[in-house]
Amino acid sequence: MRIETERLIITEMTMDMAQDVHENSLDTDVRRFVPDEVFETPEEAREALAFLTSRYGTADGPFVYAVLTKNGRQNIGYVQMAGIEDGKWEIGYHIGGRYTGNGYATEAVKAFLPVISGDMGIREVYGICLKANAASCRVLAKCGFRMLFDGMGPYQGEEKEIIRSVWNA
Repeated sequence: MRIETERLIITEMTMDMAQDVHENSLDTDVRRFVPDEVFETPEEAREALAFLTSRYGTADGPFVYAVLTKNGRQNIGYVQMAGIEDGKWEIGYHIGGRYTGNGYATEAVKAFLPVISGDMGIREVYGICLKANAASCRVLAKCGFRMLFDGMGPYQGEEKEIIRSVWNA
């Protein structure tokens, strides 16, 4: 997969991205909102990348793609499609702290959704975020997700205040 937007390239992860994946995972927001995606060392990032890259070409994912800047080809984060309960799929995304506030997450998700959903033959994608993660909630809204639920629900194996939204192709 290769998707180009005005400012970004979305493409397969490769093992040489381990250092960038490690560095992008260390910011405060990842630790707070998705702690299972923190890679404390480049070796942990390499292990995760080995698994993630092995998922390309399979049917069950997760399907995680690097988000690169066009100018300089910096690895600034990722977008992903991950399976959730009952054959449903969820969007995920993260832009490293050094790059946030520039609209990159919204740009990446808007470009990624129609391509990945078309490739996978799915018409519905869920977005689940902690209510406290206002930036992520705004990204979903800007990308056309419609809120389904606001309250206590399962998140990362715990009951948390979440917002669950859906996007339809």
